[in-house]
Amino acid sequence: MDASTTLVAAFLGLLEGLTEFIPVSSTGHLLLAGHFLGFESAGRTFEVVIQLGAVLAILTVYSARLWAVFSEAPHDPQARHFILSVLVAFLPAVFVGVLAHDFIKTVLFETPLLIAMMLILGGIVLVVVDRIAPPTTEPDAMRFPLSMALKIGIIQCLAMVPGVSRSGATIVGALMLGASKRAAAEFSFFLSMPTMAGAFAYDLYKNRDVLDASAMGEIAVGFVMAFISAVIVVRWVLDYVGRYGYALFGWWRILVGGLVILGLWAGA
Repeated sequence: MDASTTLVAAFLGLLEGLTEFIPVSSTGHLLLAGHFLGFESAGRTFEVVIQLGAVLAILTVYSARLWAVFSEAPHDPQARHFILSVLVAFLPAVFVGVLAHDFIKTVLFETPLLIAMMLILGGIVLVVVDRIAPPTTEPDAMRFPLSMALKIGIIQCLAMVPGVSRSGATIVGALMLGASKRAAAEFSFFLSMPTMAGAFAYDLYKNRDVLDASAMGEIAVGFVMAFISAVIVVRWVLDYVGRYGYALFGWWRILVGGLVILGLWAGA
């Protein structure tokens, strides 16, 4: 792996960590950055596997809380309810992801114009929902009803189209179902753990024949950068959205999507 490849992998890892837990589509940003930088991994595995760095980041930040939930689960109905709600929300992604994996990776991941359009559309939705979301009825992410968790999980499946954003879809869904801004982001954080870990494991299995030593070097660099930058973002984002909402992220999506369309139009 030469120096230029190392720098690109480090940049993409940094981009993954910065964007994974905010509603701007980390996958969309990675694929578009890779397109304009001329970077392409075998089977698009790099873009999925480095997400494990972000998963480990959120596990690190929330380790104490996770330990408390699982240690209390045998005798605490609320802890058991929370674990079940996350699993219920996770199940739709398992079903759709397995069925549509090949189409997503070979068609949707290879269409920069679609990604840019989804960034813009999702940005408009985010700006509007940030203003018109119904009054809060569910202020605690640990107490979401199971029916609400299932609906959020179904909405999360929209994020299999790159550019939609997994966190964006789950946050918008939660807000429209009555979650507070902070609770919507927090539930999205917890749901990301099984979702991203499952995507990592399944993608690694599907692409086991195309991985090589050089790819593992790129992945290692991207993984470390994704971990470091995601730790910083996770520690910051809950306080930010609790105070200011999601409009900034919506406008960012619209700006990036517009610039990408201009770049594609110019032949970049």
